[in-house]
Amino acid sequence: MADTIAMTLCVCVPARNEAARLPILLDALAMQDWPGALPVAIAINNSTDDSRAVADAACHRHAGRLDVHIVERTFAPEQAHAGSARRIAMDTGLGILPALDNAALVSTDADSRPPRDWLHNIATAFSRGADMVGGRIDIDSDEPLPPPVHRLRTAWDEYWAAVRAIEDAIDPLPWDPAPRHGDHTGASLAIRAELYLACGGVPAIASGEDRALVLAALARGARLVHPVTVNTRVSPRLEGRAEGGMAVAMHTLFESAENDISPMAPAFTHWRERAHWRKQLRARPDGAALIARQEPLLPPMPHDMMLELQP
Repeated sequence: MADTIAMTLCVCVPARNEAARLPILLDALAMQDWPGALPVAIAINNSTDDSRAVADAACHRHAGRLDVHIVERTFAPEQAHAGSARRIAMDTGLGILPALDNAALVSTDADSRPPRDWLHNIATAFSRGADMVGGRIDIDSDEPLPPPVHRLRTAWDEYWAAVRAIEDAIDPLPWDPAPRHGDHTGASLAIRAELYLACGGVPAIASGEDRALVLAALARGARLVHPVTVNTRVSPRLEGRAEGGMAVAMHTLFESAENDISPMAPAFTHWRERAHWRKQLRARPDGAALIARQEPLLPPMPHDMMLELQP
């Protein structure tokens, strides 16, 4: 723990009508293998339930272990989205850090239940030179998926593992070595505080605010890592809080499983071509930043391969 004690982390949580979930998250944060009081910033926005009351109760329950700062906002309809909420949470976290040097903001969601070593493993990744740390998103074992849905999710996991193997063979990144996962979403995304500030914070957009923040950091040459030791567990709920968020993906997964639909995905040849494209660009002095700026402008890959399902 010697390399992590000197680092300051603040967990940042947007929450909208999350009275049922916030106590689970805060209990998990209180159980973290982390020294001292853990700073937590919660942005309760546009809520009509008891989110504030249960958050206050958790603060009292974990007094001395969690240093919770709660802000409440009611956004106008056109601004009541994930980007605004996560930005408030992260900006609040930035404001309560004692200093920006050797400090990081850790984004998560109110329906997350991180394992005990989550923050310790994030800090370890930072100590090894990372600028951003993505965490793998697992379905909470307390809310297991129906077997057909689990089978389909496993097929997607195997597909993305094959994609990462292609990337690692053609365009390996020395700072993000195999084995690695591929997730870097708002449910588990840590970023150095100085880098967050340099990027201008979370873009206040309706969806994809986490991906936009990552791209902004990568465009500045940041090093993003995906250690297999960093993960969190989330609910497989079908009614989420964010437009285009995980609940939408889960709804699609359930619908495909229930209707026995085999999804289509980009064939691996496209990923090989993309990896060679990245490798060629990465050879330039500013290659990593160029990739981050140019890749979003490329045409979408065709979904021309049926996902292989195991019997």
